[in-house]
Amino acid sequence: MDRKLVFFDIDGTVWDWEGVIPDSAKRAIKKLKENGHIPIICSGRARGNIQREDLFDMGFEGVVAACGDYAEFDGKVIFQEFIEKDVLKKVVELSNECRVPIVLEGPEKHWISKFGFEKDDFVTRMYNEMKDRAVTMDGFTDDMEANKFSGDVLVSSDYDTFKTELLKHFYFIEHGLTPDIRERSDKDLDIIKAVFECVIPGTSKAKGMRKMCEYLGADMEDTYAFGDSNNDLEMIEAAKVGIAMGNGTKEIKEAADYITDGIWEDGIEKALKHFGLI
Repeated sequence: MDRKLVFFDIDGTVWDWEGVIPDSAKRAIKKLKENGHIPIICSGRARGNIQREDLFDMGFEGVVAACGDYAEFDGKVIFQEFIEKDVLKKVVELSNECRVPIVLEGPEKHWISKFGFEKDDFVTRMYNEMKDRAVTMDGFTDDMEANKFSGDVLVSSDYDTFKTELLKHFYFIEHGLTPDIRERSDKDLDIIKAVFECVIPGTSKAKGMRKMCEYLGADMEDTYAFGDSNNDLEMIEAAKVGIAMGNGTKEIKEAADYITDGIWEDGIEKALKHFGLI
């Protein structure tokens, strides 16, 4: 079909690691929609932490969230999966025992460990943006619901035990250090060693893309995808055209069909022009 579905990661793609959106990305995505195409968020973030008005003012019509375990279009939830309660309880208990700080990410609220995130700017912004929907947790409570969870590995963490105990329940996406944490950790190397995400087995952004295509009666042959990090790999590989940001990881660039410039070099706008979408 002439109309294309264009999926965009958020962090490091639409906005930088401080949450700033380039003007070129704003005008490009607005123009994309004006040209009859469908811009869709496709983020590792759960829906509860995708709320900023300036993001949706750009023209996004759909959201794939939680690394593919949630999808909505025009405000209607079309698919989602939750971590089972008994497994979620085990995650919280292991987090405390192994000193691995985590964020349980749900479609409405996020539950955040009370320890270990002092040097994590992402979590600080989460509290600031989500307000009372970001809840500091001590232990498991029955009201918790999450599509996925993420966390930090500290020098003091027993990450090996934590991961080994949970491998049968989750697929681990390991990132190393994100740019905002790397800048702070360089000055205090004994704090954060790495960051990770955990999703239900079989989950990927590609799965969320397929759910969106099914709902809209579209074909994966009509998809484009923009990403920068390792949780974008399946999305980049599944799209008809996978586009890596110039600021992306080595792995994402190797998987991509096309590498555009970085986020602050108008990468989104240049790629959309290159493929004749704007």
